[in-house]
Amino acid sequence: MRIACVQANVAFASPSENVASAVEHLEKLKSEGVDLAVFPEAFLTGYCVSTLVDALRIAIEPRALAPLAEACERLSISLAVGFAERSGHQVFNTAALFEPGKEVRYYRKVHLPELGLDKFVIPGDDLPVFDTAFGRLGILICFDLRVPEAARVLALKGVELIVLPTNWPEGAEASAEHLVIARAAENRVFLVACNRVGEENGFRFIGRSKIVAPSGQVIAAAGTGEEVIVADIDLADARVKRNVIIPGKFETTVFDCRRPELYGEIAGISRTDERLPAEPAPLWV
Repeated sequence: MRIACVQANVAFASPSENVASAVEHLEKLKSEGVDLAVFPEAFLTGYCVSTLVDALRIAIEPRALAPLAEACERLSISLAVGFAERSGHQVFNTAALFEPGKEVRYYRKVHLPELGLDKFVIPGDDLPVFDTAFGRLGILICFDLRVPEAARVLALKGVELIVLPTNWPEGAEASAEHLVIARAAENRVFLVACNRVGEENGFRFIGRSKIVAPSGQVIAAAGTGEEVIVADIDLADARVKRNVIIPGKFETTVFDCRRPELYGEIAGISRTDERLPAEPAPLWV
């Protein structure tokens, strides 16, 4: 499949302008044979707000995405894009997945930093797997990448491609340069991280979008300005969970070497606590 990251600036609080920009990009990418286009986190709405009132003001309901669904159907192209989602008096940090012939599917950001929009949103409560025409896809959003269990759970569920719409500002260079590579390599999945650029309400965004192979090799990388990167990938590569460096002499596995019985603390289950005897009753009882 051919995949693209659209690293672009965002028109703050102007969803119609951002939708129009996305459709324009989709038309060009379709002519280049792209199957799936990935846009940044909160691309349709902007991200940098300082109050819940402002978050509600910029957020949009899913019905506002209808022009994107129509464009994807017309062009026969798939799309993953982020937006601040409004549901009544609540806001979510959401990514929408459009695929021709299917209902729009959504992922709500699970792990939240203390930054911008995320200070006022409700966290999601699921790490879904999306079966698509080109393979099994999972979506994470920005800070979700910082929690290694999220990508690992998706990989254990059979995901071959993780899409990461993100808003990396200055100070998040480690995520752009190291964590995207680590998450791809440690799970042997493709990872496509699409960041934004430009400035918004006092924050500057660093770009550096990447398309990374299951080996950890960076297939395509963007700089710090507006740019579209494209790569051809074979998702079958992500189904091989064995690294063969020297056949029969130097090989490693991704999942077979795991020891889940030792990882209880990750799920909040303390093996130490389980072994401790009950606290003795006071002598005066």
